[in-house]
Amino acid sequence: MFKTIADPAECEVRSAILFLNAKKVKPTEIHRQLVEIYGENVMTDGMVRKWVRQFNDGRTNVHDEARSGRPSVVKDGLVAKVNEKIRENRRFTIRMLFDEFPQIS
Repeated sequence: MFKTIADPAECEVRSAILFLNAKKVKPTEIHRQLVEIYGENVMTDGMVRKWVRQFNDGRTNVHDEARSGRPSVVKDGLVAKVNEKIRENRRFTIRMLFDEFPQIS
């Protein structure tokens, strides 16, 4: 029996799909092998089929594509300021956090 790998990165699983698909392994067999190595919660059979279709359509990148949306306001400097306030007052509340840093929703 194989040793299972817990909590694989998504790109690791997609790389395995890309590799097995290149070897002409069928999606149901790819899913079976993924479950055998990574466990039951690795990825659904439908998602494996989706990735196989994308790779067959020419996709080679196994990483997530950049998404549009609201950029994060949380930067390292802001995190440092929040940590400093908490160290100053261990009873720092969420309300005080909102009052002190209104840019955080």
